[in-house]
Amino acid sequence: MTGRLEETVLRIRPPDEEIWRRTARLLDAKTKPPGSLGRLEDLTCRLASIRGEVPSSRLAPAIVVAAADHGVVDEGVSPYPQEVTGQMLANFASGGAAVSVLAKEAGARLVVVDAGVLSPTLADGVRSEIVDGVRGTGNIAVGPAMTVPVGVVLVERGIALAHDLADDGIGVVAVGDMGIGNTTVASALCAALLPADPAHTCGPGTGLDEAGVARKVDVVRRALVENDLPGRSIDPIAVLASVGGLEIAFLTGVILGAVSRRVPVLLDGFVTGAAALVASALSPHATGSLVAATRSPEPGHALVLQRLGLEPLLDIGLRLGEGSGAALALPLVRSAVAILTDMATFEAAGVSRG
Repeated sequence: MTGRLEETVLRIRPPDEEIWRRTARLLDAKTKPPGSLGRLEDLTCRLASIRGEVPSSRLAPAIVVAAADHGVVDEGVSPYPQEVTGQMLANFASGGAAVSVLAKEAGARLVVVDAGVLSPTLADGVRSEIVDGVRGTGNIAVGPAMTVPVGVVLVERGIALAHDLADDGIGVVAVGDMGIGNTTVASALCAALLPADPAHTCGPGTGLDEAGVARKVDVVRRALVENDLPGRSIDPIAVLASVGGLEIAFLTGVILGAVSRRVPVLLDGFVTGAAALVASALSPHATGSLVAATRSPEPGHALVLQRLGLEPLLDIGLRLGEGSGAALALPLVRSAVAILTDMATFEAAGVSRG
C-alpha cells in the first residue's frame, strides 16, 4: 500500500468501548425497562462507539451507489444484457430506481457514481470516477479484472469521496452497487478471501436457473485458477484487481475513508459485503464500524456476514442491490439516535423506576 490508501488504513481505529458503555447507561435511564428496545439499543450504542461520542442530534445520511460493467458477462452468468448497467445509472440519476425512491423517503443524499460503465450516461447527477479511460473489467475467467494501479486509484477515489461527505456533515454513509455480472465477481472475491468453495458463494443473482448457477460456479472456479487464487499469498488489493470489479474497488475506498473519519457505514447486500471483506482484510479495525443493513439470499452473503461478525438489521428477502436495503434500514438508524436524544428519562418524566 502506498499514498492515501496506506495513510487511511493507518488512521482507522476500533470503536470506543467506553462510549458504548456510557451510551448504554444513558439508555437505561430512559422511561423503559432496561434493554426492552432490543437490538435497537445495541444499534444506538454501536453508532455512538463508532462515532467516538454520544450523539446529540440526528446523523445526516448519504447513500453512495457505484456502478460498473464486468467482462465476465461474456460467460453467460446473467440473464440481463450488459447495457442495463448504463440504463440503470441514468434511472438512478432521474429518480426512477428503487434506491432513488427509498433514499428520498429516508431523507438521504443519493450520490451516483460511474466507476466504469461501458456506455457513459449523459444524465445530470452522475459523478464520473473513470480511471485512465477504463470502462468495464476484463473477463476474470481468462485473466485479471484490472491492473493493480487502476484498483488502487479507484480505492483512493472512494476514500476521497468519503472525506468530502464527512467534511460536508454527513454522519452515516450507506453503500450500494450496480453492475450486470457483479454477483459473479463478488462470489469470486469471497471465494478467494474467505476462502470458500465457489459452490458455497455463488447464487442465482438476478434470476439464474439451476443450470445457470452451475455455470456461474464453473466460471468462478476457472477465474480462481486463471488468476492463481487463493494458491498464492493473499494481498487484498491484488485479489481485488484479479477478480473484483471497478465499482467494488471504489466502494472499498468509500468504506475505508468513512471509517477512518469515524463515520458508520451501512452495508447493503452481497456485493457491498464483498467490498467490506476487502476493506476488512486491509484494516481489521474497519469491521467494527460496519453495520449490515440486510441479508441477501445469495449464499455467499451469509458467509461474509459471518466472517465480519455482523447481524443484519433486516432479513426480508431483499436481493435487488442498488443500496435499496441500506436505504430501508436508515429509518432504524434515525430511530436508534432519536431514542437517545428525544426520549425522556425517569427523572425528567417523574416516572418511578422498577
